[in-house]
Amino acid sequence: MGKVPLLDLTRAWRDIEDEVNRAVADVLRTQLMILGEGVRAFEGTLAERLDVRYAVGCASGTDALLLALMALEIGPGDEVVTTPFTFFATASSIARVLARPVFVDIDPHTFNIDVDRIAAAVTSKTKAILPVHLYGQSAEMASILALAESRGLAVVEDAAQAIGATYHGRPCGGMGTIGCLSFYPTKNLGAAGDAGALTTNDADLADTLRRLRVHGAADAPYVHDRVGINSRLDELQAVILNVKMKRLDAWNAERRRLASRYDAALADLDAVTPPGVAAGCIHVYHQYVIRAAQRDALRAHLDAAGVSTRVFYPVPMHQQPCFTTLGHAKGDFPEAERACDEVLSLPVFPGLTEDEQDVVAGAVRAFYAKGRSQVSMVDAPSKENR
Repeated sequence: MGKVPLLDLTRAWRDIEDEVNRAVADVLRTQLMILGEGVRAFEGTLAERLDVRYAVGCASGTDALLLALMALEIGPGDEVVTTPFTFFATASSIARVLARPVFVDIDPHTFNIDVDRIAAAVTSKTKAILPVHLYGQSAEMASILALAESRGLAVVEDAAQAIGATYHGRPCGGMGTIGCLSFYPTKNLGAAGDAGALTTNDADLADTLRRLRVHGAADAPYVHDRVGINSRLDELQAVILNVKMKRLDAWNAERRRLASRYDAALADLDAVTPPGVAAGCIHVYHQYVIRAAQRDALRAHLDAAGVSTRVFYPVPMHQQPCFTTLGHAKGDFPEAERACDEVLSLPVFPGLTEDEQDVVAGAVRAFYAKGRSQVSMVDAPSKENR
């Protein structure tokens, strides 16, 4: 068997190619390329799916985070509580509005923000909590929402990796003050380039977001109430997402089935901890992420065996060079730092075959079985965190 890819988008494409081509051709014939009927249709479908009143398309998931903070008028002197273990855009969006990201360590079981530590991080300068539903699993939202309500804080959900995931029946991206989504091509619901969206139940916020995505334009032509940005969802991306949305549930179900097979295949390895799933959560496995003893050596072994892997993420936010001015040191957020040293993403995507998956699991097992890693129970990740 040849190399097992971490992701192969061409496999799902084969089933939708004709429908997507027709939808794209219709747009090209009309030449209505920006904020047209396709965008409105997608926004309506997304709002219905996430059980919110409004959805606002934008140009990327990063822009969604930025627009959310701009709409909430978060800026210099303000603080936003978030996780240090995430994609860079989560923290950079806070910095871009000249606010301060305040990091809280993670729950080692789910990799999401540790809700028991958030209250201690809230100060008089805190304006919002920004949880991330990492890898496709919801953060512990009941506690976050209760704390936010008691302190008068906004909640901005970073649901970039979690469309289709739920928390006690509530859709990720639909629980906070504003939800932010990404449709980068590798996401569970991916466009043919950059694309994103925001969700809210607040009519005024929805109106503000629509204005901010078009330079802060007012109702009168060339009049601007605020300084916004250029972040419109392209019509072509919207019609592609409309086609793909109809397959999302099936694709996410396939990811969960593959995850269950991995769980079973790796369950008895003391040196490997499969992803933990919190009670009441439906995980959509944007990534299937294990904790692994001697992670880098395992990754090299898998590469030699023809298995592609990735590390999401190798450097926590508080150790990023651009955030040195925040004054953090190594050891400030030990669980995030430990995750950066141990996590490894294995191939999981619609179209991955069982034979390919067996190659992956077999290669992981072979690494530990052949003595390449001498791991004691003291060194191995705790099974209690599964």
